[in-house]
Amino acid sequence: MKETIKKLVEAFGPSGYEGTVRDLIRQAVEEEGLANGKGDEVRIDALGNLVVLKKGTGGGRKVMLAGHMDEIGVVVTHVDEKGFLRFGRMGGIRPLTLLGGRVRFADGTIGVVGAEKLEDRSKVPGLDKLFIDVGAKDKEACPVRVGDVAGFFRPFEDLGDRLVAKAMDDRIGCAVILQALRELKTVAHDVYFVFTVQEEVGLRGATTSGYGVAPDLALSVDVTTTGDTPEAHTMAVSLGNGPAIKVKDGGMLAHPGVKNWLIETAEANEIPYQLEVLEGGTTDARAIQTSRAGVPAGCVSIPCRYVHTPSEMVDYSDVTNAVKLLVAALSAPIELE
Repeated sequence: MKETIKKLVEAFGPSGYEGTVRDLIRQAVEEEGLANGKGDEVRIDALGNLVVLKKGTGGGRKVMLAGHMDEIGVVVTHVDEKGFLRFGRMGGIRPLTLLGGRVRFADGTIGVVGAEKLEDRSKVPGLDKLFIDVGAKDKEACPVRVGDVAGFFRPFEDLGDRLVAKAMDDRIGCAVILQALRELKTVAHDVYFVFTVQEEVGLRGATTSGYGVAPDLALSVDVTTTGDTPEAHTMAVSLGNGPAIKVKDGGMLAHPGVKNWLIETAEANEIPYQLEVLEGGTTDARAIQTSRAGVPAGCVSIPCRYVHTPSEMVDYSDVTNAVKLLVAALSAPIELE
């Protein structure tokens, strides 16, 4: 999977600009013939979600898997006379992680994040004190305009057991879903593999695709934070202990039947897992859960250190075990208690 992960995490794709990521995933689906059976389909909806249906043999459920393609980024709000850029948020960026970092615009322009003179260096500056330097001599020479969007610019690093990149959130979820599609053989269920847009700015792609697919049950595959670094916020999730099965987060309560189905599947197949209680943040599952008349929904989470920074870290065994869990769960009859 590492080759797929590298391609996805290094691709440009802030919220609303997921086209490159979508093209990579669709290319893999079509070139590998992952949706060429009778009744299978590959389509892009009006908002830009990529929907891949693997048609079941009958007698099963309509299941939706969702992973978001977008990453956090910045949007230019002003270009001054010297060619320096002021910017706003596209998703949950944190000023603490920005200073000295690099960003990349859609046309390949690279910028460095700088700061004004700080009166109190003991305090983290706000966005109003930061700017982006693209090397322009003045406003006329600046290749960037107001409204242009950039993402972080960092290469993928393979540390062996641990993988580091700027967009594990949530390209690693997309990679897991794509790999599950590769490994899932003939099943009774109609499984919709949905790669969503604009999650970081309000779960927008999941809102529309959840309504359009109208699944019987749904899972999001996303990252979650950990409690295993020095003096970290207390949380019972660590890298390397298996994928996390969500109990609740800041936006949703996982459906008890979905949670128990995943736990029972993991235990029956001797797949390591953790239980996740995330105090803040949420995933696409929240939007799908509350669509139409309601959908039983849960989440398989990939433990991730340094979420919403340019260097997010996951454990490769958690990634591969997440694939095993999804494939095992979808390959058998689904009974929600």
